Amino acid sequence: MKPTDFFTLANGVTIPAIGFGTWQIPSGDIAYNSVREALKAGYRHIDTAQAYGNEASVGKAIIDSGIDRSEIFVTSKLPAEIKNYERAVRHAELTMKNIGLEYIDLYLIHAPWPWTEIGADYTNENIRVWKAMEEFYESGKTRSIGISNFNVKDTEAILETCRIRPMVNQIKLHIGHAQEEITDFCRRNNILAEGYSPLATGKILTNPGIAHIAEKYGKSAAQVSVRYVLQKGALPLPKSVHPQYIRQNFDVNFEISGDDISRLDNLK
Repeated sequence: MKPTDFFTLANGVTIPAIGFGTWQIPSGDIAYNSVREALKAGYRHIDTAQAYGNEASVGKAIIDSGIDRSEIFVTSKLPAEIKNYERAVRHAELTMKNIGLEYIDLYLIHAPWPWTEIGADYTNENIRVWKAMEEFYESGKTRSIGISNFNVKDTEAILETCRIRPMVNQIKLHIGHAQEEITDFCRRNNILAEGYSPLATGKILTNPGIAHIAEKYGKSAAQVSVRYVLQKGALPLPKSVHPQYIRQNFDVNFEISGDDISRLDNLK
């Protein structure tokens, strides 16, 4: 990708078009070194979360990189199990303490329900938590706010009651899991869809259909998978701890034809 490749959020904030994901990357040297490698490779968008346990390592890598803070877009997330206003305020403050930066660029509600209750109805609780998100945004500690793993119904509940609309919805998005209902809804409502696990945690990289298309373009299956998410109008968040793959996942400055996108759409 090029440094000039950005999406623009509803509030005018620009966000680099590929992010480096840090889910499942342990805190300490592994997270620190992976983020440093990503920044060396050209990434200027780093995604973490309080639940990942690596905010401090991510923040230190950003500070130690020597890159001007204004050039790096940093995302973190409110833990999914935090479903009341007071605790949301405290955990936003904890993220700022952990990460060691004066501000972050995007703060998300990690999920509409606790991970132990996937699919449960926390509509009223999310509405109250969103008030804390709005106040965090207005404080200047984050430049944008959003949601993660929210379906259409969950998102509509926020839109119907908010003062400040969510600017991002981060969802699982990859070949074979295009999530068209929520991505179309986000597009219509000027909410940027971000796609985590664009490589399906490696599960799709041996798919023969993807391999065939990758060979056609002289690229890896991972590069095709990242590029696919971009061409679906979403922002991919590839993750790796291996320097060569970190660099490779960012090297997606090519175009998949419409016919090949359709072929990828039909893969299972």
